[in-house]
Amino acid sequence: MPLALACSNEEKIKVTASPTTPGGNPATLDGGLQAEVISGDGTVEPDPSDPNSFFAVSGVALGITEFRVHGDADLGSGVVEIQDIVTLTVGGAMAANFGLTASAPIPK
Repeated sequence: MPLALACSNEEKIKVTASPTTPGGNPATLDGGLQAEVISGDGTVEPDPSDPNSFFAVSGVALGITEFRVHGDADLGSGVVEIQDIVTLTVGGAMAANFGLTASAPIPK
């Protein structure tokens, strides 16, 4: 089932797969989750601590990045690929503070 996410161009979002069988029981992927950018300015950052997760990283450009997420459902020697799409909508980061500074006093 496709997943739609949103963040600013200064953020990334962790995406985690919880594979299940057709009956809804937990399942395992052979080799973990794979992800790749199919369109847009974002990137994929693997999560070394979790083979079923990755970070969808926003790019600088505003707009949509699409990621293809796939894995091998066959735990044997063959490959039975399952896949899905993650859509990341990237908006501009908003101002959070003024960053005010002042000069030294000067005569009137």
